[in-house]
Amino acid sequence: MGAVQLVRRRSLLKVDPDILLLGVYYIAVIFFYLLFEAVPINYRPVPIDGAMEASYPSSTTLLVLSVMPTLKFQIDRRAGSSALRKATTLFVVAFSALMVAGRLVSGVHWATDIVGSVLLAGALFMLYYCAVNASDAGRASRMEG
Repeated sequence: MGAVQLVRRRSLLKVDPDILLLGVYYIAVIFFYLLFEAVPINYRPVPIDGAMEASYPSSTTLLVLSVMPTLKFQIDRRAGSSALRKATTLFVVAFSALMVAGRLVSGVHWATDIVGSVLLAGALFMLYYCAVNASDAGRASRMEG
């Protein structure tokens, strides 16, 4: 959506602020993913292909729990159909729960790796959510004044 807006509007500054903030959010998620890959906190309980890999936080859980809430948030902001919003909510909750449960039962992560991912993804999403709300409030106050 951001790419379409950029092409049509011919300026990065004309892309919706919440979409620009979404890009910043995804860059932050990638930063933390790379940081924890470069600086391992602990290692997986089992070797993968004979090698011990960084395990904390669970990267799969981090990525799923970073992307899925933004999908729901953007659909809720942009979709007029309550059926679409409900279907998206159901999909996001089911997919996220299955992915987290799958990582827990797969045995390739400690439970603390999953919990760390949940907390980090939740904190990053709340920063994004608050930034969008602050942007919306700032735009509303500029329009009133």
